[in-house]
Amino acid sequence: MNYPELAKKILELVGGSGNISGLTHCATRLRFNLKDDSKAQTDALKKVNGVMGVVNKGGQYQVVIGSDVASVYQPLTEMCDLKEGKAGTGQETGKDERKLVERLVDTLSGIFTPILPAITAAGMIKAILALLVAFNLADKTGYTYRVLNFMADAAFYFLPVLLAASAAKKFKCNQYLAMMLGGILLHPDFVSMVAEAKESGEAIRIFLLPITNASYSSSVLPIILIVWFMSYVEPIADRVSPKAVKFFTKPLITAIVTGIAGLVVIGPIGTIISNVVASGVHGLNRYCGWLVPALVGGLTPLLVMTGTHYGLIPIGINNRMTIGYDTLIYPGMLGSNVAQGGAALAVAVKSKKSEIKQLASSAGITAVCGITEPALYGVNIRFKTPLYSAMIGGGIGGFIMGILNVKNYSGGSPGFLTLPSYLGGDGLTDFYFAALGAVISVAVAFVACFILYRDPAGEDEESADNASGKPALENVSEEGHVSKAIKPVTIAAPLAGAVVPLSQVNDPTFAEGILGKGIAIQPSSGVVVSPINGTIASVFDTGHAVGLVSDDGAEVLIHVGLDTVNLKGRHFTVKKAGGDQVRIGDVILEFDKDAITAEGYEVITPVIISNHFNFTEVEPLAEGTVKTGDALLRLR
Repeated sequence: MNYPELAKKILELVGGSGNISGLTHCATRLRFNLKDDSKAQTDALKKVNGVMGVVNKGGQYQVVIGSDVASVYQPLTEMCDLKEGKAGTGQETGKDERKLVERLVDTLSGIFTPILPAITAAGMIKAILALLVAFNLADKTGYTYRVLNFMADAAFYFLPVLLAASAAKKFKCNQYLAMMLGGILLHPDFVSMVAEAKESGEAIRIFLLPITNASYSSSVLPIILIVWFMSYVEPIADRVSPKAVKFFTKPLITAIVTGIAGLVVIGPIGTIISNVVASGVHGLNRYCGWLVPALVGGLTPLLVMTGTHYGLIPIGINNRMTIGYDTLIYPGMLGSNVAQGGAALAVAVKSKKSEIKQLASSAGITAVCGITEPALYGVNIRFKTPLYSAMIGGGIGGFIMGILNVKNYSGGSPGFLTLPSYLGGDGLTDFYFAALGAVISVAVAFVACFILYRDPAGEDEESADNASGKPALENVSEEGHVSKAIKPVTIAAPLAGAVVPLSQVNDPTFAEGILGKGIAIQPSSGVVVSPINGTIASVFDTGHAVGLVSDDGAEVLIHVGLDTVNLKGRHFTVKKAGGDQVRIGDVILEFDKDAITAEGYEVITPVIISNHFNFTEVEPLAEGTVKTGDALLRLR
């Protein structure tokens, strides 16, 4: 797939870079904060090949991509020129008119989404260790276990620091000062002072103000509230600081005021709220522990559709950090996720259409492992009955795990791969019951869907590919050019110069093949010609890159230099436009190689086959130096 082209199309249909006040991504979707939602062309965006769905809920405009989301996010941020800390909620353009719940969900999502990889990694290490101990494959007193254990504990223990960084980005304040505040809460001297104060009964004081004897390791809410408070203190510090010494006084005032307020007032308030939530969980478990897991198991698909499921994650994390385990959120999400996979697998078994079978089987496997968007958007919502079946299976599985009081100890993306996260109590009871609940969820969803599902009339391969977010073998450019990869294709050299393997390009986006396979040329001149007979799909406004589609079905991206988008068109002269027909050797653009180099940019030019997945092999034909028009690549 041509990720830059997909990113460009998405950017255009959400209203352009001027309509974006914030952008981040999670495992499967781009999450925009738009200044004006009405400028987004939602219906057109849903039809874009590579977009699985669009959701506008919870204060975010979410474009569902699937597992390739990071590959789309990178060129998209380059086009938007979004700087660190610029992501926001649109408040910089005026009053935020979103409802309180929408603002809250957006804030929680923005804070917790960036740290999920660290929490997931830590949880999985914990789960593996618990599994090794349960089956007597590791000794808790051995160095291997102890080292891996503190590696996993690091993410949980220093959770306030991780949260401080993401909260500062969300609240638009200095991330490093925020992380310093997180470090204050965890400093060994403060921890020892709290322990001594508890023993002696004498309160810790600063300027005669008492500091509550609270422990903040693994805490969630205190640091979020402290950084939120800091977002108001920092601008005041900026205003009152004399310009000549602002560099020193602004961080000093911010750290002193926020740090003292955090230790004396805000941190204790956050701790009290966290403990109240934990007490509520105990009470709920005591009287109707089955209710919330059943509701979460049944309704999570609808929450995922709106993107509001991220509002539940902090509850589960807080439960584990305060009482040691979660019985409400993660067990219910486990039942829901695997049920979605079970429903999709039933479609794969029952469908008589090969394209639906392929889509449903791959999406089903992904879902039972914990990532449900491909199954949800590609299969379940599309055919309706699998969605109903998944909700039934997830609800029943969540109910069973609630009745059995299943405890999750270390989180992770709920699915069969994270079942070891239910190891951690006395014995294997929670693990067995979690596995039982997950199996029941899959079985119920599978049986229900197998009974209810019917192949829809008129489904063809193209629609199935589009629903899955995978590129069809037939490629359609923005101008309507259609081509198919049906025979070997030769790509000519678009520049004269020295041939360089793509792996040696000083940019991981190209070197690791994120944008596609190909080769690079260190140019000896500043002329780029067409390497194919076909059509120009697009020329970037900055002139530094061009996408083409050959008559033989190859999609070619020529990217002149590294990070040259930052030149904003300087030193580039474009000779062709999107939609123009070209032949091999036609001049597309010219650039001033020496001027670009003088500004500190590399001019090495990757030549990428964006739809390399339509070919079994991308074979370099040239080495050493080439002239424009020489055979460069062969696609089989």
